[in-house]
Amino acid sequence: MIGWISALIVVALVAVGAVVYAQLQGNIQTAPLRPGTEEPALATGDLNILLLGSDSRALASDGFGEDDGSERSDAMVLAHISSDSTRIDAVQLPRDTVGDLPACEDTGSGSFEGGWAMLNSALQYGPACSVAAVEQLTGVPIDHFVQMDFEGFIGMVDAMGGIDVCLPEPLQDGHARLDLPAGAQSINGDQALALARTRHALAEESDIARLGHQQMVLSAIVQKATKSDVLVRPDRLYAFLDAVTSSMTVDPGLGALTDLAGLAARVANVPMSSVTFLTMPATEAPEDPNRVVPTADADVIFRALIDDAPIVLATDEAEPDVTVRTAPVQILNGAGVSGLASRVSEDATGYGYVVAGIANADPAAATVITAADTPEAQQTAQALAAELGIAVTVQTGDVDGVQLLLGADYTELTSQPRATPPPSRPVDAVSRSADTDLCTG
Repeated sequence: MIGWISALIVVALVAVGAVVYAQLQGNIQTAPLRPGTEEPALATGDLNILLLGSDSRALASDGFGEDDGSERSDAMVLAHISSDSTRIDAVQLPRDTVGDLPACEDTGSGSFEGGWAMLNSALQYGPACSVAAVEQLTGVPIDHFVQMDFEGFIGMVDAMGGIDVCLPEPLQDGHARLDLPAGAQSINGDQALALARTRHALAEESDIARLGHQQMVLSAIVQKATKSDVLVRPDRLYAFLDAVTSSMTVDPGLGALTDLAGLAARVANVPMSSVTFLTMPATEAPEDPNRVVPTADADVIFRALIDDAPIVLATDEAEPDVTVRTAPVQILNGAGVSGLASRVSEDATGYGYVVAGIANADPAAATVITAADTPEAQQTAQALAAELGIAVTVQTGDVDGVQLLLGADYTELTSQPRATPPPSRPVDAVSRSADTDLCTG
C-alpha cells in the first residue's frame, strides 16, 4: 500500500505547486526507527518496511471511544520489496502473537523493561519498540516503518471515492458499527475500517479470522489507487495525499516527500500480480489458548525475507518435495565455539529443516556433512549445505538422516560467497495477490 501511495506522491510532485508541496510536507510526522542511532537515508537493495495501524483514540473525532492514553498496533504488516523490485511480499503479523519482547529505551513514549507480552503492546512505547519486537520475533532487519491511525485510514479511503469489496455473506457487528450485505459493493472509509477490524461478525471471533478481511481491504485499496480516476482528478489526488500525510508517522529515512518519491521509483513497475499478502502461519500459544505463536512455516517465510528469496506457497499444483528438508538433522559442535550448534540449529529450523538434536563433539578441524544412503537424506544434506553456505562435499555414512559436524573451519567456510540456495520449501499460509478478483479470491 505504501508503494502505491508513494507512486501518487510522484505525480503530486509534478502536478502541485510549491505551496501545496510545503503543506503536504508539513503534514508528515517522524519518530526514531531505533534509539540512539543516526537515522539512515532511504535504504537500497531489498527493503523491509513495517506498516503499523495504530488504535490510539487520541484523535480529532470522539467516535472511537475515550482516549485512555493507550496505543497498540491494531494491524501489523511486514512488507518486503525484493532487491530487483520485481515483487512485494506483505506478511500480516497477528496482533494476538505473544513472545518475549525486548527491552526498549525511551524514544519519546517511555521505556519498556521487556518481558512476555502481546506483540501489539510494543507500540505503547513508540514505533521503535514495535520495530525491535518484530525484528526479534522474525529475525528480519527492518529498514523503515510507516504508522497510520484510524482517521487517516478513513480519510484515505474516502478521498479515493471508497473502495470495492465483495462479501460471501452479510456481516453485522454492533461493536464495530458494521452492517454490510453479501455480494459486490462499494464501501466508504468508516465501513472499510469496520470491515478490517471486526471480530464479532465472524464465527471464530478471532484476530486470525479477521486477517482475511484485511487482505481483501488492502487489495481493494491497491486496485483503487492504481485506477486512473484517482490519478487524474486533482481534487481526489490532493485529498488522498492530504489524508495520508496528515495521519502518517514515519522514520526520518522516509520523512521527506522526495524520500517517498524515491520509494515509488522502486515499486512503480511491480505488477499487482507480484504483490502478495499473506498471514503469518500461527498456532495456539502453549501458555494461553487465546494467543498465538509462529509455526515452522512462519520461520520459513521469515527466512525467505531475510534471504530476499521468493516465498513458495503450497497449492494443489505445487506440493512440497518430500525428498528435500525432511530427513532429520543432528548438529554436533566440534568447533569449540560456545553456543554454535544452537545458532546453526536456529538457522536450519528457519529454512524448514527438522533438527533432531544438538550436542557437543570432540574437537574437529574440518566441517563434515554426512548423510544416510537414501534419497531423502541425500537431498536434505545437499540443500542444507547450500542454504547454510557450507562449501563441502556431502559424505555418505551410517547415520540416521543427516549429521552436521561443525569444525574449526566453520566460520571461514560460511564467510565465503554463498551458493544460490534451493527454493524455499512450500508453506501453508492464507494469502492472496493484489490483483485477485475481489469476488473470487
